[in-house]
Amino acid sequence: MERKLVGIVLFENIEVLDFCGPFEVFSTTRLNEEKRWEEISPFETLLIAEKSNPVVTSGGMKVIPDHTFESCPKLDILVVPGGWGTRTELKNPAMLNWLRIRASEVETLTSVCTGSMLLGFAGLLDGRHATTHWRSLDWMRESFPAVTVEYDKHVVEDGRIFTSAGISAGIDMALKVVARYWGEAIAQATAKHMEYPYPYNNARRIEL
Repeated sequence: MERKLVGIVLFENIEVLDFCGPFEVFSTTRLNEEKRWEEISPFETLLIAEKSNPVVTSGGMKVIPDHTFESCPKLDILVVPGGWGTRTELKNPAMLNWLRIRASEVETLTSVCTGSMLLGFAGLLDGRHATTHWRSLDWMRESFPAVTVEYDKHVVEDGRIFTSAGISAGIDMALKVVARYWGEAIAQATAKHMEYPYPYNNARRIEL
């Protein structure tokens, strides 16, 4: 089995579930549920940050990255989470430049919550359909006139780019990535193992 290498970007004041949700999905996926405890996931997931020191999340959790921007290997899938820390990262040339470079290399580019704002400010969403946390939908529309902002969808798939709504929507997004790579049945089995409702309905859960 050729495993897909997933990189999840970390930064100060990142929202915990934004990155832990997708991490859980990718790490618990199995191609054979009957051998769940004997086989490994078809995804290998790495945590990436600009520097090697621990990253402090919005809730105070300290997370040690596996790689820095400089040491990160070639990825198949890139996940860009959100959180209050995106406001700082939007002005960080190192982050935006790294995202542009990696986005050109990966098969699948994804974001959770206001992580899509990072993609937008890196110029990676122009001409695309996208979404973000419900509190930031208008911000996205005003910031990126070339982006069609989807107000009603929980996850937006536009070619190889997946954007998702706020926080818990990253789990739904990751399950859709699993389905794209390994099929709907594998994604459904992953959600069942997590005791998480499979996102058959892609409607935004929060009424605007």
